[in-house]
Amino acid sequence: MSKAKIPSTPAVLALKAAGAAFSVHTYTYEEKGGTRVSSQKLGVDEHIVIKTLVMEDEKSRPLLVLMHGDREVSTKELARVLGAKSITTCKPDTARRHTGYMVGGTSPFGTKKELVVYMEKTIADLPEILINAGSRGLLAKMSPSELTRILRPREVSVAI
Repeated sequence: MSKAKIPSTPAVLALKAAGAAFSVHTYTYEEKGGTRVSSQKLGVDEHIVIKTLVMEDEKSRPLLVLMHGDREVSTKELARVLGAKSITTCKPDTARRHTGYMVGGTSPFGTKKELVVYMEKTIADLPEILINAGSRGLLAKMSPSELTRILRPREVSVAI
């Protein structure tokens, strides 16, 4: 971890509690800028910036999907893989109720509710990733192996 003072978000606290090897990186958040802006501001490939998407099935059961910043989720394929009729992205207020985080600052770590996490399987092949650390403009850099060790996500192939 870096020597600078690390903000105490629920995600950062969860990472520390899990003994994760990570560093935090800040950037000036831009509304609706997404991973394109964060990758530009941090000078990294958008592919290694992992977005955390809060979704739900037709029965309103929430789940998290981790996806490369430069890719989208095929909700049709995800529904097929999960045996659901449909998968949709949660509205911002619903996402916050499930995770405790504002959209744009959603982390898969330290969520309010324990949620099933699905991860695009190619994320595991990256040498390092940047993923939200629980606040807008705050990313955690780590090895994908740390993410899988802590979250134990289910791997899927649903990128488009």
